[in-house]
Amino acid sequence: MIAGVSTACFYPAPLEESLYDLAVNGVQCTEIFFNTQSEIEKGYVSGLAQLLKRFDMRCVSVHPFTSELETLMFFSDYERRYADSIEYYKKYFEAMNILGADIFVFHGGKAARNKEFFCERYSRLLNTGKEFGIKVALENVSRCQSGSSAFIRDAADMLGDEFAFVLDTKQAVRAGEDPFRFLEAAGKHTAHVHISDCGEMGDCLLVGRGRFRFRDFFAKLSGYNPDCSIVLELYRSGWKAISDIISSCNALGKMTAPYSKEHRV
Repeated sequence: MIAGVSTACFYPAPLEESLYDLAVNGVQCTEIFFNTQSEIEKGYVSGLAQLLKRFDMRCVSVHPFTSELETLMFFSDYERRYADSIEYYKKYFEAMNILGADIFVFHGGKAARNKEFFCERYSRLLNTGKEFGIKVALENVSRCQSGSSAFIRDAADMLGDEFAFVLDTKQAVRAGEDPFRFLEAAGKHTAHVHISDCGEMGDCLLVGRGRFRFRDFFAKLSGYNPDCSIVLELYRSGWKAISDIISSCNALGKMTAPYSKEHRV
């Protein structure tokens, strides 16, 4: 198990500045959130890869800026648009190969005709990702079809070993569900986690500001996938200084350390 920070925490700061700030502060694991088309071009991505290498930093996952368009791109009845969208997402996968990342965060659609239609469209994208060595992992998002733990359980059952899941704790809370229910629904398919604290002060807080049962969560997660990656994902309004981010990341690192590969060896 490895803990890190998403560059999304710094939005709308430029991506390269966000990544550099994490690197110089000793964060060793990150998720890169691409914000625009120019950031997935080879030249720009190569610069990010050099920065990662310079600081011995690992990018475990990528989040696309087109998430909000995925209903239109992948789940409409217009087949040509769907085919074009598959081709467009290959650009992300090529960027991930340069960065060394292997988990792609997919929101999916806000609505689809039925679960069978959803899984058929999603499966084709999954298989495209596999051609690049990428796991296209469905994230639970409260405003999307994936916002229900029951839907995640059904998708996992229908897709079997093909399925991969990103558990977002704040999105689970926003959907009125316990994050542990999503973990139980996805089980061994849980590949990646977007984590934050939650409680009376909000659903997306710095670690220690709420009541989320982190240690219980990591203990349960380790039983499903001890190699899962966990990244802190906060909104810019949720922290004041980068020391807040680093402190939360360090706390996550200490709590996940007992489940790291080094500890297991």
